[in-house]
Amino acid sequence: MIAALRLATTTASSQSKAGAALPARMDAYITKNVQLTAAERSQLLGGAPVVKLLKSDPASEVAAFGAVWISGSPGDYVRLVRDIEQFERGGAFLVTKRISDPPQLDDFSALKFSPQDLESLRTCRSGDCEIKLGESALRRIRGSVDWSKPDAAKAVERVAKQLMFEYSIGYVEAGNDRLAVYRDSDRPTFVASEFKSMIDRLPELVEHLPELKAYLLGFPKVTIPNATSFLYWQEAKFGLKPTIRINHVVIDDRPGPTVIASKLIYASHYFWTALDLAVLVPDQSRGPGFWLVKVMRSRSDGLDGFTGSVIRGRVQNEVKKSIEATLKATKARVEKR
Repeated sequence: MIAALRLATTTASSQSKAGAALPARMDAYITKNVQLTAAERSQLLGGAPVVKLLKSDPASEVAAFGAVWISGSPGDYVRLVRDIEQFERGGAFLVTKRISDPPQLDDFSALKFSPQDLESLRTCRSGDCEIKLGESALRRIRGSVDWSKPDAAKAVERVAKQLMFEYSIGYVEAGNDRLAVYRDSDRPTFVASEFKSMIDRLPELVEHLPELKAYLLGFPKVTIPNATSFLYWQEAKFGLKPTIRINHVVIDDRPGPTVIASKLIYASHYFWTALDLAVLVPDQSRGPGFWLVKVMRSRSDGLDGFTGSVIRGRVQNEVKKSIEATLKATKARVEKR
């Protein structure tokens, strides 16, 4: 899909009235893979955001599509993303902090845990933990915190800040090779393997965007010329629990449609990994502006079986709400500039 959007940068059908049709290749992708209803298509062409779930493995994946027309400059959108601390602020975003290059311990000074997460950490054991942590991180916490003392919460947060700092440093130095191995179930989960498997199942990257795929899998050894790249962490409301996560963003705004990829490299709840792709597609038939098209795919545990189906429904609803809120907020902010 991303490749199709790259190719369909400037034209819609010459026989269509201005604003009455989508760019041809974007339209072809939506027809084949998203399958909007007539009402949803009319809503999208009318300027309102549309979000729809995509087909995915029900045992471990959630995927969604979202799009909206924005009457503004793609450059303004890119500037907003680069200022991530202001862009993802307020509402569901409790804390957003861009991580220094190279990462610094002070980058994580605002990190705190909810009472529920503190209780989970107190009882966490390898193979049985409500928070996603590597086995070595669990050992560090268990060996460094005396839960009988009144300052146990602060001690946990000190260790957690150090762990987040070290995790970020490790990723910057060695990429996916330093991603976590979780043992919060009866089998280990290798985040790097989950991410590669997810990427390999996206034909848009495999067939048409090999440069982006190589970067996502090969960072830091692989680079994209003149791209902007940075890490940031945040605490956000998602589902029933606030979630702490770290993302790696790359912005490729060379001539042609801009592509922005946000790769989840850590989340304290729900997700092993995720990829959020945004493509900014000009459309001369509508005049100045661009289509903001987003595709998000994530990998999680606990989505199969009866209980998993309930959890899956909640995650799907939260993903749809998150994408819709992002599209609305982005459209409002860019068009106001």
